[in-house]
Amino acid sequence: MHQIIIKPKFLTYILVLHFLLLSQLLSFNGAEQSSSKIQYELNSGWVCKNIQEVKITGEELSKTSYQLKDWMQAKVPGTVLTSLLENKLIPDPFYGMNNKKIQDIYYTGRDHYTYWFVKEFNEKVSVGNEQVWLNFRGVNYGCDIFLNGQKLNESTHYGMFLRQTYNITSFLSDDGNNRLAVIVYPPDPVGNPNGGQGGDGTIGRNITNQYVAGWDWIQPVRDRNTGIWDKVTIEKTNSIKLVKPHVITLVPGKRFPEKTQKPAIIKSSITINNPTPNSISGNLYLSIDNAEIKKEVQLLPNSSQKIHLSDFTLTDPKLWWPNGYGEQTLYKVNFKFISNLNILMDEVEITTGIREIQTKWNERTRSREILVNGQKIFIKGGNWIISDAMLRFSPERYNAEVRFHRDMNLNLIRIWGGAITERPEFYNACDKYGILVMQDFWMSGDCNGKWLDPKKKEDQWTRRKYPDDHKLFLKSVADQVSMIRNHPSLAFYCGGNEIPPPQDILTVMVDSLLPALDSTRYFFEYSNADSMSHNSIGGNGDGPYHIQNINTFWEKRTFPFNSEIGSIGIGDYQSLERFIPEENLVLPGTSWRDIDSVWRYHKTSWYGNFIERYGTPTDLNDFASKAQLVNYNQYRGLMEGHISHMWDWYTGVIIWKTQNPWTALRGQMYDYYLDPNGGLYGLNNANKSIHAMYNPVDGMLTVANHTFNSQHDLMIQAKAIDFTGKDSLIFQWFIEVTPTSVQKIESIKRTLDKLYSEKGGFLSLRLLSSNQNIIDDNLYWFPDSSGNYSGLQQMAKSNLEVKVRKEQTGKIEVKLVNPKDETVAFFNRISLVDRKTKKRILPSFYSDNYISVLPGEEKIIFIDHKAEQNDKELAISISGWNVDEQYFAIE
Repeated sequence: MHQIIIKPKFLTYILVLHFLLLSQLLSFNGAEQSSSKIQYELNSGWVCKNIQEVKITGEELSKTSYQLKDWMQAKVPGTVLTSLLENKLIPDPFYGMNNKKIQDIYYTGRDHYTYWFVKEFNEKVSVGNEQVWLNFRGVNYGCDIFLNGQKLNESTHYGMFLRQTYNITSFLSDDGNNRLAVIVYPPDPVGNPNGGQGGDGTIGRNITNQYVAGWDWIQPVRDRNTGIWDKVTIEKTNSIKLVKPHVITLVPGKRFPEKTQKPAIIKSSITINNPTPNSISGNLYLSIDNAEIKKEVQLLPNSSQKIHLSDFTLTDPKLWWPNGYGEQTLYKVNFKFISNLNILMDEVEITTGIREIQTKWNERTRSREILVNGQKIFIKGGNWIISDAMLRFSPERYNAEVRFHRDMNLNLIRIWGGAITERPEFYNACDKYGILVMQDFWMSGDCNGKWLDPKKKEDQWTRRKYPDDHKLFLKSVADQVSMIRNHPSLAFYCGGNEIPPPQDILTVMVDSLLPALDSTRYFFEYSNADSMSHNSIGGNGDGPYHIQNINTFWEKRTFPFNSEIGSIGIGDYQSLERFIPEENLVLPGTSWRDIDSVWRYHKTSWYGNFIERYGTPTDLNDFASKAQLVNYNQYRGLMEGHISHMWDWYTGVIIWKTQNPWTALRGQMYDYYLDPNGGLYGLNNANKSIHAMYNPVDGMLTVANHTFNSQHDLMIQAKAIDFTGKDSLIFQWFIEVTPTSVQKIESIKRTLDKLYSEKGGFLSLRLLSSNQNIIDDNLYWFPDSSGNYSGLQQMAKSNLEVKVRKEQTGKIEVKLVNPKDETVAFFNRISLVDRKTKKRILPSFYSDNYISVLPGEEKIIFIDHKAEQNDKELAISISGWNVDEQYFAIE
């Protein structure tokens, strides 16, 4: 009789095989019926305490046996400041002068904002080959991480934009009760908030958001956004982990949205991590649109392998187009790995769109020209800082803000380099609404040494080498590119705001890093580089940043693809009273020296005498209402002036800026609380796909056609209307306009100058289709010969009739009817409000606003709002230049 000896290693193999077979039987063909991945977020139940109050080590603190006493509830994701605010230990820094009441880290020292964050969670020891992972999507700035008495990271983690993943399988407690403890260190140095752009500039030595030391549109963020600022998740997989999926879509040729499409090519790859000591064989699958391809894979023990799948041909794809050019169709792409035992080991699903973005140099404009799916796109963009200065992000807020950009009829957002790599939730919204994205990396001309600046601590040569850790910068770039590269909205990378990274960083990015990770997107070395927009004028290559005469936009040629141009943007009275104390709700003053302290603290923009042209404001309400006329005109004029020289002077323009992450009083189309101002609807008007415009310099009527099709038998109609409401048809032609072009028609300047010299008047420009439907409606208002709007000031009241009804859940129809014998019902703000308080419901989305209705006509506006809001508790408010405020119930 022979004795059978089973070696321990072989016994382990048998046990593993038994478990895998048992798992297969229990799953009932689990490869098709269930997913191996479980993922959940650790976003509640956190507590925190300042480092000075914690006298034990992280190892001791992270043991569940240590009792937590008098710990503060923490906000995660969030920052130290958001936790202090949630616990009412600091006042709201967005209101009044409250921010001055909060201690700044530069003066307190870093320990004041260095905090422990602790979270207890239940997760039992894994069974078989199940792997448990702990993921941090963002910590600012350094951190050490402890779990159940053991430290997870070998050395302190640094970098705001570098994600972290830890395999915690062997660290979990036997009873399933686990304690996670994270100590978070602020940036170092934190920077002196001395009033300079980025303070004294030294915040730029870190790889972090630079605006937190203060800018000309924000006050300093006192903790410099120290904290676990982005998601923390637990993820469970079966043996292996799929990471870094990458999908590239190729759309050859010139495409048209409405036509049957020729095939598109999909290239794909993914990295597979095998943390086990065993080889694993199986198949990697990719599925899209009910089609599937696979590849046999042999995974080595303790390995990480990047796998490329065969090219996949997608027939008749539904293409993704930028806003205004077609639909934004999105596809689910699923990667999964199934072992040879037919067990699903891990799967990853991403959402992407089928499109191809290319660029070429336009020799006429001397700037970069953008093509999507073979069609050239005139870029109408807005600069974006960040959704919230204190990093309080949500999918709902991202959706609202990006939707506002869609409603401005813009097609690009540029993420400014002094902030962050935007989050996947932001990109999801851009994918949904068709907004292309230019993503800057974390540099600025201010902090990184472009200019001589007496506010800066170190000289330009020293600052030019920022940040201190170049390897960490490159590692962060690689990580963030992997995070966002599958989004169809992501169009371009940019090395920094107004300055490229230091040469050694730039060389690696250009020569190896970006080509390896994402070779399909054009890389601008910096935001106003000559490769984007040739600077033949001199100066910095972007700007200006102040209010301008509308004529300037039409007659003065500026940078051919200006990455920053803009100015004003205060809201109306109801916007202002949200963050300005009652005693400061006063007229801001007639000169810069006289501006109220709160207005100055909130970085108000200067309107010059543009508001006084509408009559001297009687109070702040009157001032802010008239400011909306200026906002509307300024941004309509800015975009129309640039569009009028499309492909001749310009290939695009990006407004500085379209939103605010703080309660600032400049450069915004809606306020921090998501309340739009007149500028948003001026842009909505100017950026329409087919649009009639009036050149205020020479009186030329012009029609822009942004579509890919010729427009035949369009009728352009111009009516002059006086302030009593009487109109006269002064021009009417049938016209033809070629695709993506601007067509000059005829000048009517002499006629208007003669009509409007005494009091001014209105000009109604309309485009009618061949079936006589109005496809564009543009109303201008003119001053008298002295430049004042004297005629507007003498207008009679209009008896506007209003009908409101519920269209469907979450959607309201408002019909405005102006009787035939009335004057123009001019510039009416429609608001959805709380029926009792009369305060606006935010956010709400209007198909148009600041609306004028001609005598004998009507207009219909639709309002979208949260479906869970009870219509009986809501009302519609309407007030205009010559329409008294009224409230209407929803029928």
